[in-house]
Amino acid sequence: MATSAGSESRRVTIHDVARSAGVSRQTVSRALNGKDEIEVSTKQRVLDAALALGYRPSRFARGLVRQDTTTIGLVIPDLLNPFFTEVAAAALEAARARGWHVVVYDTADRATEEIGTLQVIGSQVDAVVGYFSAAEDELDRFTRGMPMVLIGREHRMARFSSIRIDGEDGVHAAVAHLVARGHRRIGMLDHDGRAEPSVRRDWFTAAATAHALETGLVAGAAQSADGGGAGLRALLEAHPEVTAVFCFNDIVAIGALREARRMGRSVPRDLAVIGFDGLQLGALVEPPLTSVALDTRRLGGLAIDQVGRLLTGDDPLGADELVVRAELRPGGSA
Repeated sequence: MATSAGSESRRVTIHDVARSAGVSRQTVSRALNGKDEIEVSTKQRVLDAALALGYRPSRFARGLVRQDTTTIGLVIPDLLNPFFTEVAAAALEAARARGWHVVVYDTADRATEEIGTLQVIGSQVDAVVGYFSAAEDELDRFTRGMPMVLIGREHRMARFSSIRIDGEDGVHAAVAHLVARGHRRIGMLDHDGRAEPSVRRDWFTAAATAHALETGLVAGAAQSADGGGAGLRALLEAHPEVTAVFCFNDIVAIGALREARRMGRSVPRDLAVIGFDGLQLGALVEPPLTSVALDTRRLGGLAIDQVGRLLTGDDPLGADELVVRAELRPGGSA
């Protein structure tokens, strides 16, 4: 790993070796793979430069000459959640178009499983893409020298890249949509089991405050349809005056829809329901789900595009290009 005073560690690339040795990237690849088409002195100059820089060839770099297949590790927190399945499908499609293999891992949304997964795949893949909650220094420890793209969280270390999810405008649009239809007692079903409120709750609170609405009409919900149903019942028992509910995601919202019917409430006449994610599944429920929707195809495609740039040494996409913004998608539930 190359370092400079006052900066974070940076992965030494094949381009760094090429610049130091004064040769092309292809010449570096041939030298490191023991090919005979280059002069002995040139080969030695490349090897000396690689040693001095501490360069460790990735499987991808070695494959530039051997034409090995590039393999990407895609780490997903919960494949039972259709949102992550849609993201994975988009990433697989984008990788397949490049002739790459993708190995998918489910971490059950646990940081310990994330680290265990990285320990297993560290020598088996060329890059890692996915969702991680573990601290960056832990991620760095088990992926040192390997390109890594984080989805849905900001990165601190320079060698990481990340794709940011921006749902603030979409959530503001959702609350404005409800207010325009006469709702003033709007509740939320937030992600249960977290020490701090979710960022989606922060967006909801800001939107409610902008309309001078009460912001404390919140209940937790486990991330499942059953969790959404239980969460809605708890919310309405505590706040029976609620006439609309914004849910952490579409699965929770679908559970809330089902529970509302069980409680004898008509949606959207008696209770309006809005989800977040924009799942295709939302169009299949009755009434069709109104949702703050993310473009999962763009999300998966961006991740693969950025990995490709990091692997080849091309200029990576900038932070302003690595943003997926959510938009309100009207349905019949609100």
